[in-house]
Amino acid sequence: MAIQRFILIAVLVAAAIESAAAGECVVLLHGLGRSPVSMLRLDYHLSGSGYAVVNPGYPSTEQPIQELASVVGTGIAECRERESTAIHFVTHSLGGILVRQYFQDNSVAEAKRVVMLAPPNHGSEIVDKYRDEWWYRQVTGVAGQQLGTGQDGIPNQLAPIGLEIGIIAGTKSSDPWFAAAMRGANDGKVSVDSAKLAEMQDLFLVDSGHTFLMNTASVVHQVEAFLRNGMFDRSGEQ
Repeated sequence: MAIQRFILIAVLVAAAIESAAAGECVVLLHGLGRSPVSMLRLDYHLSGSGYAVVNPGYPSTEQPIQELASVVGTGIAECRERESTAIHFVTHSLGGILVRQYFQDNSVAEAKRVVMLAPPNHGSEIVDKYRDEWWYRQVTGVAGQQLGTGQDGIPNQLAPIGLEIGIIAGTKSSDPWFAAAMRGANDGKVSVDSAKLAEMQDLFLVDSGHTFLMNTASVVHQVEAFLRNGMFDRSGEQ
């Protein structure tokens, strides 16, 4: 009898999870120099929570931001093929800038929420300091040159977009060799201040570095919390 009750509860919980995300699609967008593999933990988790998930790749080091932003449209088109009624985005680093760039000139009725992980929304000091170095140009390509903190940087030229925005920023450097270039709390590549947007709905700080921030359990949990509720989960905070 106890086993049957357990099975019934498990079935009901699974049905509730699937129902909560029914018709909702999430487009994952990796960062500069990365690939869809870097977003697999989020992919598996959100798929298991009932979301349809699209995890496209794009040539981040080969094209300027204005061209790379087309991958956002690719993700939206795939969500529409799945007849999704709501489309969300979860981005890492450069991926957040691509969403902002895409929605400068595009309107999508189904687009609802975006969780940006470590986004250089006001550029990165790393770019300011190293953009002229041959090794930096080699590793980051054209888009890497466009992420400075000045007004010539693409992030600072973008207007607010009409999505609900949640931002997760790291406060533990994963790149100590860049420490001399950074100011204030940062994740090694992007400062907390740069990650913020005036129009964001919520901000959550994690003790994590830039490179693997998207793979931490707390971040995965907070991503789903924002997608469901439009705010991060602070129930565990004292």
